[in-house]
Amino acid sequence: MRPANEIVTSEPVVESRLHKTFDVRKIRKDFPILNQKVDGKPLVYLDNAATSQKPQVVIDAMVKYYLEENSNIHRGVHYLSEKATQSYEAARDKIQKYINASQRQEIIFVRGTTEGVNLVASSYGRSNVKQGDEIIISAMEHHSNIVPWQILCEEKGAKLLIIPMNDAGELLLDEYEKLFNSRTKFIAVNHVSNALGTVNPIKQIITIAHQYGVPVLVDGAQAVPHMRVDVLDLDCDFYVFSGHKMFGPTGVGVLYGKKKFLDAMPPYHGGGDMIKYVTFEKTIYNDLPNKFEAGTPNIAGGVGLGATIDYLNKIDMTAVRAHEHELLEYATQALSSIKGLSIIGTAKEKASVISFVLEDVHPHDIGTILDDDGIAIRTGHHCAQPVMQRFGIPATARASFAMYNTKVEVDALVEGIYRVIEVLT
Repeated sequence: MRPANEIVTSEPVVESRLHKTFDVRKIRKDFPILNQKVDGKPLVYLDNAATSQKPQVVIDAMVKYYLEENSNIHRGVHYLSEKATQSYEAARDKIQKYINASQRQEIIFVRGTTEGVNLVASSYGRSNVKQGDEIIISAMEHHSNIVPWQILCEEKGAKLLIIPMNDAGELLLDEYEKLFNSRTKFIAVNHVSNALGTVNPIKQIITIAHQYGVPVLVDGAQAVPHMRVDVLDLDCDFYVFSGHKMFGPTGVGVLYGKKKFLDAMPPYHGGGDMIKYVTFEKTIYNDLPNKFEAGTPNIAGGVGLGATIDYLNKIDMTAVRAHEHELLEYATQALSSIKGLSIIGTAKEKASVISFVLEDVHPHDIGTILDDDGIAIRTGHHCAQPVMQRFGIPATARASFAMYNTKVEVDALVEGIYRVIEVLT
């Protein structure tokens, strides 16, 4: 193995399979946090599925907002308020174009994927799901795409049905289609599994649902950082994602919804800015998107997310995906050669996530010892306890890659796991 102190300088410019030049060294220079050391050792950040790092331009945009534009939005007629409103609403326009939504009113700012799912479950779900109805989710969902639907089902007397998966961590679409009947009212499924890395055939899942007239929500938290998403091409009815997983700020995310659904849905929160007119007798709600954006939002986060979109628009995401796939293949081969290590999730279509277990070693111990070498991974159930139960394990260790990661960092991970084995076995 190459020593970990070669992480930045030894990784060459590579050519992807699609002949796009991808210079990982140049990308890494955009992310200042990657330059730091942990206990004197170079940081190897492999916890991107939990949250990604932020480029300097995003940090600068948020600092600029607080230094030069800080004010509340929409309500003020003074200079700062108008500047802040312009910056915040410009971010909405950028997001609309980035995911190819048909109009800006379909872009709702939320705190993140979790709030987006809860908004749809509470607003659309409570209005359209009745006793005896059925909602379908998959066996590989994050808790955020399980619990809101459980709450709704308990409240309404509805039933939650599960799309099963095979031992590779792939959804069984034949079994999925068998779940549909006249009581099926909604589908909620992730685009990419945070625990397994599986890339689901989401367009096919949506097509099947629409054949039965059932709307679909897609949890895109793990997809948007790794691929360009076109909501019109997918024909999804709702799509949710978080800024902090796609190199943007924490505390801000996006709910995309088709206008026909959003128009018919009641507000999720009540308060300022989501109203047109209020008396003690009656309130008239505002138009989209304001109807779902009560109160003062995370303005700096929205501005930062807009800067994130600007940054991503300058990068060839096809080349990024090819680079990450090469990392995934390289890591899979290297980790598979370690005696006693088993990879959990071996789907044919995967994003850059590897979950694994090591014989007779608890995942938390793996993470702790790797941290001594400056290597950051995630250990636990990854907010996907049903996935762990499906594979008969309590937890996994998870390495997740982003566009700024390198093969040298994979080497450091493998070397660190050998040290874990030496220490604990």
